[in-house]
Amino acid sequence: MNVNETLDMGREALLMVLLVGGPVMGIGLLVGLVIALFQSMTQLQEQTLSFVPKIIAMIGLAIVLVPWLAGRLLEYARVLFGETPF
Repeated sequence: MNVNETLDMGREALLMVLLVGGPVMGIGLLVGLVIALFQSMTQLQEQTLSFVPKIIAMIGLAIVLVPWLAGRLLEYARVLFGETPF
């Protein structure tokens, strides 16, 4: 394995991390912004109000996306282990 192949594998791994983690983190960001806007409009500064909805939304989206995420990770693992010489 040469340097270019190693760099390509590293780049693909980072893209896979963004692809798998991006939607869940994105919904956390979106819910966090909505809650922060609500808190600033009502001047309600409760700490648990910002964490609980984000956690619920992120877990819910992760449950919904499990088949797609698992498929992407399995496909990546097959390609990765198929190209790696043992």
